[in-house]
Amino acid sequence: MAAFAREMVNRMQLYHDSRDSAYRAPSGAQPCCSEVRLRLRVSGGQPDQVYLRAWFGKEAFYPMRCVDATERLYEAILCLPGTPCLLWYDFQAWQAGQFYWYGNAEDGLGGVGAPVYGNARSFQITVYDPDFKNPDWVDSAVFYQIFPDRFSRGNSPVPPPLPKGRTFHLDFSEKPDLVVNAETGDNAAHDFFGGTLDGIREKLPYLQTLGVTGLYLNPIFLSDTNHRFNTSDWETIDPLLGAASDFRRLCAEALRFGIRVVLDGVFSHAGSDSRFFKHASAVSDSPYRSWFTFVNWPSVYKSWWGFATLPEMNKHDPAVNRYFLTGDRAIVKRWVREGASGWRIDVADELPMPYLRQMRASAREARADALLIGEVWEDASNKVAYGEMRSYCLGDTLDGVMNYPLRDEAVAFLTGSTDAYRFKRRMDSLYENYPPPFARALLNVLGSHDRARILSVLAGVDGLDLPREERAELRLTDAQRELGAERLKLMLALVAVMPGIPCVYYGDEAGVEGSADPYNRGTFPWGREDKALTAYFIQVLGRRKTVSPLARGSLAIEALSGDVVAIIRTAGMETARTVIDRSALTADFWVGPADNTDIPAVHDDRWETDAD
Repeated sequence: MAAFAREMVNRMQLYHDSRDSAYRAPSGAQPCCSEVRLRLRVSGGQPDQVYLRAWFGKEAFYPMRCVDATERLYEAILCLPGTPCLLWYDFQAWQAGQFYWYGNAEDGLGGVGAPVYGNARSFQITVYDPDFKNPDWVDSAVFYQIFPDRFSRGNSPVPPPLPKGRTFHLDFSEKPDLVVNAETGDNAAHDFFGGTLDGIREKLPYLQTLGVTGLYLNPIFLSDTNHRFNTSDWETIDPLLGAASDFRRLCAEALRFGIRVVLDGVFSHAGSDSRFFKHASAVSDSPYRSWFTFVNWPSVYKSWWGFATLPEMNKHDPAVNRYFLTGDRAIVKRWVREGASGWRIDVADELPMPYLRQMRASAREARADALLIGEVWEDASNKVAYGEMRSYCLGDTLDGVMNYPLRDEAVAFLTGSTDAYRFKRRMDSLYENYPPPFARALLNVLGSHDRARILSVLAGVDGLDLPREERAELRLTDAQRELGAERLKLMLALVAVMPGIPCVYYGDEAGVEGSADPYNRGTFPWGREDKALTAYFIQVLGRRKTVSPLARGSLAIEALSGDVVAIIRTAGMETARTVIDRSALTADFWVGPADNTDIPAVHDDRWETDAD
């Protein structure tokens, strides 16, 4: 045992930090054909050989030369590939016949590495298209997500004419219905509240006051459900919401308020009542049969996650590509030409990469400054989907994704299930992997239609531990609501200063609570808003337009203690610093000269979480 201990003490030690410019410069994602200097420090012995091992489709070894004998620093200059890709690297050394291997940290999140004793564990460099550029309007954007049936009725008749099988809530403040399909376990979603496109248009002054510059609308096309993710006809806006003329009017008036409209694009699957699927399953030689994958025609077919009501589109079929992407009247082009400023792509990580590339090209063909945001729940630089690693941030597919990693880590930090050190580590890794234009186009969501209301989540009462039928009656106590609201202010203050586009789910700013679907899809409480909370949202979101570092500034995250995290954004000669203290429930904000390294934690009443 003593001999083993002496051997371990005498072993050579290797060190590299992917986020320290002394070891990797420049850091982070880099454009094609650029150079990166990589260094390795060796201590406890003199190596005979040191190699940088790189892999980007093929393995290559680069001898590293000693550039500092005192510090025993070894260096290699890596010329990055001319094609966008993920490049992986680690280090190998030999001393007296002994092999040493040094790679990424054991959690795979970069920064300071660790010895490798088994399978390779490499550092990542995201190599992106040097021409990758997002629309200028994205940099200072603030988005607002609307579930169209639940936002505002406008002047639509009550009740409107309803197709068979649908029900209508006369009282706009009622809870949504839960009718569970015993076979699938899914909610039927056949109850409606009468929200319309005109209702959204009439609320544009409110949205402008809130600081909104972009609307993300959940699906608006013909469907028999209130969520409309089972599309019946992509060419027709659901009459319960309005008509194409109403959509064009909404987009035109929104632009006059400085607001753009982005649509939810559901291109992975259709509704089982779509005219294409009905014809394909009724006629053996239907021209639409190849649009779907029938295992045993007509009753057995591939469907989204096994839901028979959602037959999966065959994205490899040329006719499907023409209909959605490449034809003169292709759906992606058509609605952008009608007034949309882009698309949020539902389940983007389930679409083939060539399909996404063409989608981006088609959207930009219709509008040069169109935006494409994808639904990807993990780190979108290295998502493993269908057995292969896919990178959505190289500049050839998506402009950005929904930033669920930020949301999840912020919730975990603010509710105490993790600490500031963990938040910093996860976010440092995420933003290290993302190219700057991609990071600026992340949709930094607080809540969404796929999660329980953020107020309830932050209060620690999301109801997910209850049977679904009991969640309708779930109510926050006054104390729970107060805690949730204070934490929500902290979360907004945090999300609003991170790279990306802050995105408010309708009603979160008004204090809406609720468990998961369908109770996270309740109506906006017009006349019953939490006005103090709304005022705070207005103040914080207003910073996006007036504080330049929040648009394009560099990012630094500091964990000042387990309870306190600081976000520092710097652009030119100006620095913005936000300090979030979860224990004191305070968010402090400071703007000043970039060369001031001793930035005080100044209390700013405009960002004070208990301000009236």
